Amino acid sequence: MDPTSRMFDSLFRPGWNAVIVFINVFQVDPSNQQRLVDILTKVTGEIVSKAPGFISSTLHRSTDGSKVTMYAKWASLAEYEAMRQDPAPRPYLEEALSFATFDPGMYEVVGEFGSKTTDGQSPLL
Repeated sequence: MDPTSRMFDSLFRPGWNAVIVFINVFQVDPSNQQRLVDILTKVTGEIVSKAPGFISSTLHRSTDGSKVTMYAKWASLAEYEAMRQDPAPRPYLEEALSFATFDPGMYEVVGEFGSKTTDGQSPLL
């Protein structure tokens, strides 16, 4: 296999565009950053992660204390929207939005990059 084909095979996988990714960036006063992390951890671990179509999520906090970012993968937009109709997470999200704002974003995965192994191949992520 030529190097160009190997590169594209390792970076772009068929069917990735079926996965929906949400990247939500919350703005928060640094004094409330941990409170927001705790709320998002609880609602995601106890409720959202059990919803059909949920794949995974990663929670990040900025080092300056002013932001919290949630990266979440869903199998489909329809399954995400079904979870949004569930009233169980609503109180947690309402509490979070009482002291934080957020900028939501919906994305399709088009590539994923990883470190190279000694044989020049990208390990599976």
